[in-house]
Amino acid sequence: MRCIATLLLTLTAAASPRWESQLREGDIIFHASRSSQSRAIQLATRSPYSHMGILYREHNRWFVYVAVQPVKLTPLSDWIARGRDGHFVVKRLRDTRLLTPAALKRMRAAGERFRGRNYDLYFEWNDDRIYCSELVWKIYKTGLGVEIGHLQKLREFDLTHPAVREKMRERYGNRIPADEPVISPAAMFDSKLLVEVVRR
Repeated sequence: MRCIATLLLTLTAAASPRWESQLREGDIIFHASRSSQSRAIQLATRSPYSHMGILYREHNRWFVYVAVQPVKLTPLSDWIARGRDGHFVVKRLRDTRLLTPAALKRMRAAGERFRGRNYDLYFEWNDDRIYCSELVWKIYKTGLGVEIGHLQKLREFDLTHPAVREKMRERYGNRIPADEPVISPAAMFDSKLLVEVVRR
């Protein structure tokens, strides 16, 4: 039995990509999703990244806790497959001393209250519904007391491209909430509080 268990562990390790050994719980993962709104987000934020989540490990497997429809844990391999060309970047809090087991437990608890919430198509800064970067930002803020990336008003994004204007009309009609606070994947990706650990 011991030999069989050892063989299974060896096969599992061989099947796992080598870069997975570099991951830690609480890491933040970014990619360009293939959703209908992805291009508009990229254009408005002038960033190649439109979607993000936070990494957790359960039962010896990596998952992304992410605001989709609804907020849930998604197997990492599935999350990567939903991105464009399989490309993704993983970033980590620069001051890793903050990511203690107790802190990670608080972060999980902070995120758990959003589990099952609907995805927020309108990017409102309340907790009724929630979008991807808002979820990760609030987990770090509530669980760790750290604000990753600065909030912006909707009016501060580049809303001039026809694809962006079309998406805005689709969502808001003529009543665009220009002063709504928003945290974008781009703002979090560019935060000096984070360092890159994996790029694929």
